[in-house]
Amino acid sequence: MTAAPVTSPAFREQLIAAGHLVPLGVDGVFGRSATFEAIVDGLERLVTRYGGDDGATRLRFPPVLPRKDFERTDYLRSFPDLVGSIHSFRGGDAEHARLIGELEQGGDWPAHLCASDLMLCPAACYPVYPTMRGTLPPGGRLFDVFAWCFRHEPSPDPARMQFFRMREYVRLGTASEVRAFRDEWIERGTRLLRSLGLDVEPAPANDPFFGRAGRMLAANQREQQLKFELLAPISDTGKPGAIASANYHQDHFGTPFGIHASDGGVAHTACVGFGMERVTLALLLAHGLALPSWPRPVRTALGL
Repeated sequence: MTAAPVTSPAFREQLIAAGHLVPLGVDGVFGRSATFEAIVDGLERLVTRYGGDDGATRLRFPPVLPRKDFERTDYLRSFPDLVGSIHSFRGGDAEHARLIGELEQGGDWPAHLCASDLMLCPAACYPVYPTMRGTLPPGGRLFDVFAWCFRHEPSPDPARMQFFRMREYVRLGTASEVRAFRDEWIERGTRLLRSLGLDVEPAPANDPFFGRAGRMLAANQREQQLKFELLAPISDTGKPGAIASANYHQDHFGTPFGIHASDGGVAHTACVGFGMERVTLALLLAHGLALPSWPRPVRTALGL
């Protein structure tokens, strides 16, 4: 029998008290317990079972993206508030002395750092597109990717972590190939998550585009049904949140990175992504904080 969900307003505090999350003093940044990681590992295996027969090429990337490639993605225009840039010290002895002086006086020592050639990666699929310049083979390409990602949206809500992991399948090809992939994964992802006892519903959605122009982009994305989210309760508010998504990008990445489908047209792309921390939180909320109390079918599915 399923254990009672954690419904107290102190879900975050209960997660911390149980040792599942270790706060590091900045909102949205946590360490994870062995139990938390065991659930994530089980999810990884389960996603592979659902998508492993599709012949995807497995790729694993670091959590960074070259700045020159990041600039091609249009992310700065759409989500400037979420960006994470990596800065480093490039000075000599004199500049170092000024930096130390600022540090010791409690001043603005980061002002002495310079932007490096790297950005923190906001989504697991982003490193794929720069590697695909040119013409795709007939039938396009499919990739299995997993990465740490960063979005600057600090919050005390554990469902809004700044550093998190995404497991994605990324499809490149013609518009019809890519859209069929996206539509199939809406159903497949829903079935996967429901098999874990989660009350999941797919729904059209939009990305959190920035500013007044962003509201128009969001409305257009919803109108064309380019983005679907798989929603389930992930906090004690009772309001469902996205734990996975299936996104059709059209030629948004094919055009700037010079990727062409085998028919000669600009390649279209799509991805399905599972938020590993969010699915784990949804499971802890639904089944309780102690794994032995979880339903046996769920533990079996995750190998726990």
